[in-house]
Amino acid sequence: ALDLAGDAHRQVTVVDIDPHRLAAAGRAGAKAGVQLTAREADCSDAKAIASLCAEHELVVGALPSHLGLQTLDTVIRSGRSYCDISFMAEDARVHHALALEHGVTAIVDCGVAPGMSNLLAGIAARRLEPCRSITIRVGGLPVDRSGPWAYKAPFSPYDVIEEYLRPARLVRDGAIVVRDALSEPINIVYPHVGELEAFNTDGLRSLADTLDVPDMTEQTLRYPGYRDAIMLLRESGLLDETPIEVDGVMVTPRSLTCAKLFPLWTYAPGEADLTIMRVEAEGDIDGVPTHVQWDLYDQYDPATGFLSMARTTGFPATIMARAIESGFVERPGVHPPEALADVPGLPEHLFDGLVARGVKYAYQERSMTV
Repeated sequence: ALDLAGDAHRQVTVVDIDPHRLAAAGRAGAKAGVQLTAREADCSDAKAIASLCAEHELVVGALPSHLGLQTLDTVIRSGRSYCDISFMAEDARVHHALALEHGVTAIVDCGVAPGMSNLLAGIAARRLEPCRSITIRVGGLPVDRSGPWAYKAPFSPYDVIEEYLRPARLVRDGAIVVRDALSEPINIVYPHVGELEAFNTDGLRSLADTLDVPDMTEQTLRYPGYRDAIMLLRESGLLDETPIEVDGVMVTPRSLTCAKLFPLWTYAPGEADLTIMRVEAEGDIDGVPTHVQWDLYDQYDPATGFLSMARTTGFPATIMARAIESGFVERPGVHPPEALADVPGLPEHLFDGLVARGVKYAYQERSMTV
């Protein structure tokens, strides 16, 4: 919101059900010298969303996953274009025909992963002919790995838990296969961070069927030992949603676990986080077997107080929102980012916008011939 409000010609309204968050947004705006209008509303109420849409020209969604699809539906029916980073479990493309009918451009999953990971995969699939494999590994972590979990949640912690429960869709030998979340763990050493563990999560999403690439994998990165702790919670039933009776009281195990976990997973003001992502692909360039790779390493920005996950997720959305607003991207329908890899100049526009905000993707390309 601060990034969008930094343009003098634009008026930005921030909407939330929590007045304390709205007050914090107002203070942040004042500190940054930009004007934000705060509006208290329940974003689970379709009528409230429709009313807000009537007053504004463009909508940017950053809602918990369970509100994502219904909000997309309402925004489209209101005739407003949309840029969204809600990690909805459903396939947003079910509303593609509706968006076409209303002439609405809706770009979904427009964060870091999903988001930039999709765009980079789309670029790789176009650059490599053929593209034989794509692997995405990404994680948001605290710089200080002390504490019982060596982890903090830089976005909705409920959606973090969802990642560990939702079956992971991968592409193997040209077919979509399903594996358990947290499966197939490996350990990898990364520059700046050291050893991390990677495990399967359902991050491919639309990539599983939009790209003609026979092998694709997405994995989450954490500090070593974290996966075993989550597995212990999951296999012990402490993430189940079926209520159980405890001393005459009905308790939902996941709610109890989350109530104890989330305070431990909350970043303190000024606490530094980092975001690390690597997108690798293999295929041919002019008949030569080639490996291409993008690396992201980003940290908390003390000058603005922005968490790295906020920067790396929020800035792609604000840059894309501007592209929709200006008509640079005018493609009615519901589209994931990889579908825009063919828009002339758009990838470069996104990279330039991110570099201007201090978020940099390092690119490597090497021949695999011996």
